[in-house]
Order: sequence, then structure tokens, then C-alpha cells
Amino acid sequence: MIGIQDRKLVLWNIGVAYIAFLIGTFCGLLQVFIRNDALDLPAWLDYYQILTAHGVLLALIYTTFFIFAFFIAGMSKTLGNFGPKVSLFAWLGFIVTLIGTVLATIMIISGKASVLYTFYAPLKASGWYYVALALVVIGTWLSSFALIGHYIAWKKRNKGQLSPLFAFMTISTIILWIIACLGVVTTVVFQYIPWAFGWVDTINVELSRSLFWYFGHPLVYFWLLPAYIAWYVVIPKLVGTKVFSDSLARFSFVLFILFSIPVGFHHQLTEPGISSFWKFLQVVLTFMVIVPSLMTAFSMFATFEISGRKKGGTGLFGWFTKLPWKDVRFTSIFIAMAFFIPGGAGGIINASFQMNELVHNTLWIVGHFHITVGAPVAMTFMGITFWLIPYLTGRKFTKQLQKLAFIQVISWTIGMLLMSTSQHILGLLGAPRRTAYSGYNGHPSTLDWFSGILSNHVTMAVGGTILFISAMLLIYIVANLLFVSPKAKLKKDFVEFPIAESDTSHTPKFLENWWIWIGVAVALIIMAYALPLSDLIHNAPGSRGHITW
Repeated sequence: MIGIQDRKLVLWNIGVAYIAFLIGTFCGLLQVFIRNDALDLPAWLDYYQILTAHGVLLALIYTTFFIFAFFIAGMSKTLGNFGPKVSLFAWLGFIVTLIGTVLATIMIISGKASVLYTFYAPLKASGWYYVALALVVIGTWLSSFALIGHYIAWKKRNKGQLSPLFAFMTISTIILWIIACLGVVTTVVFQYIPWAFGWVDTINVELSRSLFWYFGHPLVYFWLLPAYIAWYVVIPKLVGTKVFSDSLARFSFVLFILFSIPVGFHHQLTEPGISSFWKFLQVVLTFMVIVPSLMTAFSMFATFEISGRKKGGTGLFGWFTKLPWKDVRFTSIFIAMAFFIPGGAGGIINASFQMNELVHNTLWIVGHFHITVGAPVAMTFMGITFWLIPYLTGRKFTKQLQKLAFIQVISWTIGMLLMSTSQHILGLLGAPRRTAYSGYNGHPSTLDWFSGILSNHVTMAVGGTILFISAMLLIYIVANLLFVSPKAKLKKDFVEFPIAESDTSHTPKFLENWWIWIGVAVALIIMAYALPLSDLIHNAPGSRGHITW
């Protein structure tokens, strides 16, 4: 069991994460009913407030607090309890991130920051909203430096040794996060805050969007890599085998550091101020990120087959039936992996130079976002929740809660399938995203978009409703595991922190030479961004702010 102070910090992070999850999913429920013309909001609340809150609270706040809870618990488990300085920095990071979160939420709910999750200029929020976003990032940096400090202290005590796989992957993700945040910090501090407070008249819109997406795409991997850590390190333990290949796992994370950052222009293929060459270059680099994802898929299914055959599975797919399907911790994560197959395929379409034109400003993108973040990431976090909270609290994950967890996971799956499928099809037909207005005044050609069984806003609303019910069930399970479930007394009732054994005897030590990989990553970033950003700084026009709500 990890130390008392470390446990408290993890539980506080989890608590804030699920409060944000509760508010964010409620905002999502309101959205699908508004788009279905089945709900009118009160005068003090509009669609764009709840759309912004939904995106920020789920995509930024829930994920960030949960990820750091997972990292802190895993680093304390694998490298030992935090020292006083590390603990102080980690608590400071939590407090600063929390202050930023509360301030941002107040700004959104009060109607002063309806700029959506991407906060695109020239839409202009209150300057305090951008201050809040800066505080969130600064808080995560403090937490990140705490974890890096804990890792360095362990390396000094264990000279010449490879760090545990969990720690290696955590540091990889943090390196990616810190480098990626340089973009959003630069645009928020030097562009948005002076502009929003009226210190300057205009903002360079193209530059601000480019710096956002320098951050925005690796942000996706900041969400995904903790899920991958669970896939690589936790899943083998749950299925009763070792990590398939320690060196493959480490190399895949190194590739994410290298290729997930210099690819932001593939989110800007419709932007006029960036030349085709730079867009094409970053599309090519985007496709390089597919390689470590395919490595991960290969490693996972190799792990499943090895485990299944050890348990007596025969024939081509006999191993599949021997997997621990009755263990909700495994089943939830397996379904998350399955969702990532169509999610990854959709990502290839989105990043394709020509096909992006068809789907860029449509509901297809919303559907894609939900089956890459709302399913693989969220469902993996659910699977982690089912063992992490009872591990920390010493409470039982009772049979009744396990049954409820299965109902929750299955209902989330059904809701996500209905909603995201509807969004994908409606997007292909032309239904727009980022807007509450989607009927085009009842024009006959647009009415055909909504006449199908799946291509229907009603189907989307049904899926969203099921997702909300599932989310409330998850909140009930979390509350029980935190406060209500009986304390474990017998050894069999205690929940472990499942970390699989990983053979490092054949792992090259240069994989943990961070300066090599940081250097290569910086070189790729300079190659992909230096000239186009310089051109945008000198040539892109400025714009005054617009408040449209």
C-alpha cells in the first residue's frame, strides 16, 4: 500500500475529476436535446455555454485530474513513497490546477467564456478565463516536476538500472505534455491575455490557432498514453501473464514523443494562411504516429493469445474464450480497445489531405472525438477506477458493485455506439458541428439528413441519454467505493494495484536516454514549425475581438 499522504493526494485528484465528470456529462445531455429541438434553455443559459463547459470539464479537467491521480499512485507504488519536497510540489500542483479549474468554470457558467473547448480567436472571452487556463497548465507542470523529481531521486539510488515500465511510461507522457504545453502557454500568455484585457487591440488569429494545435494534437496523446500504460502494464496482470515485450512497449512511447507533436497542421487543413507544403509535411508526420499505435495493438493481442493458450485455449481463436470476461476491470478496457479500432480509422480519414475537406466542419468530427476519447480513454479510466479507488480506500469492490459496474460499462457502450454512429452518418450527410442551429430553416434537401434510423437527432439524443444514465451509475459506484462500501478485513477482499512483471534483460538502455529523444523531438518540431510560424508572425493579419453571444 502506498503512503498515507500519497493516497490522500490521489483521492483528492480522483474526487475533483469525478465532480468535473458529473457536471460535464450533464451538459452533454442538455446538448443532444437542444440539437433535437426537444429542450429550450432558460434565458440566462445558452447552448454555447454548455457546449464550452462540456468540452472543457470533460476533455481538459476530468482527464487531467484523473491522469495525475493514476500517475501519482503508480509512481508511488513502483518507485516508493514521495519525499517531503516531491509531496509539496505535487500538492501545490493540485491546488493551482484546482484554482484554475474553479475560475474557468465560473467564467463559463457566468456567460463570459462561450468560446468552446478550442477557444478560437477572434471569439473573445473574459481575460480571467485565459488566466484560469494558464493556471491549469502551470498546476500540471508543478505536478509533472514533482513526478520527474521523484523519478530522478530513484535513478540516483539505482544507478545503471532501467526504471520500472510504469515509471518510464509516466515520464514519457510528462515529457510529451511539457513540450506540448509550450504552444498553448505561449498563445495564452502572449496573445490571448493582453488582447482579452484590452492591452492590445488585435490578435493574430492564424498564429493563435497554430500554437493551439501545436498543443491540441499531442493533448490527444496525453489522454491516450495513460490508457496505453494500463493496457501495457495492468492488463497482462489481469489476464495472468507478463508484459509481452518490455523493449517494444518502451520504444512505442518514445515514438509518441517524437511524432505526436509536429503534426498540428492536420487540424488546420482548411485554414487559408498555411501553405500546402507545410500541411502536407505534417500530414506525413501524422501518419508516422500510426506506427506505435499498431505496435500497441500487436502487443495487446499477443498478450491475450499467450494468456488464453496458457489457460487451455486451442484452435485459431480458442484463446479468446479463455480471457477473464467476468472481470469488469478487464472487460471495460477490452471494449475500450475495440472502440479504438474505428476511432483510429476515422483519424486516418481526418488527417488525409483531401478527405478532410469532406468532414472537417461536420458532426463526423464530433463522432470521431467521442469514439477516441469518450470510449477508449474514458472506458479505460473506468476500468482503472474499479480497482484504484478500493486499493486506496481499503474498501471492498463488492459483488453488487461489480454487477453494477458491468451494467454501467455495457450501457456506456450502447450509448456511445448509438450517439457516435449517428454523429458520423449525419456528418457525412453534411450536418454541421459547433452550432446549435442545424436545420437550415427546414430546407427540403436538409430534411433528408435526418430521416434515417441512425442518421437522426433522436437517435443521437437516445444515445446521449443512455450515456448520461451510465455516467450517473458510475458516479454512484465511485461514491460507494469512496465512502460507503465496507472495509476489507480478509486478505481475499483487499484489492491490489495490478502491475505485471516486465522482463528488462533484453531492453537497450539507450531507450531511457531522454536527452536523445528530447533532442530528436525538438529537431522535428523546428523542422515542422519554424518557417511557417515565422511566416504567420510576420504576415498574418490581426483581428479585433468578437463576442457573439
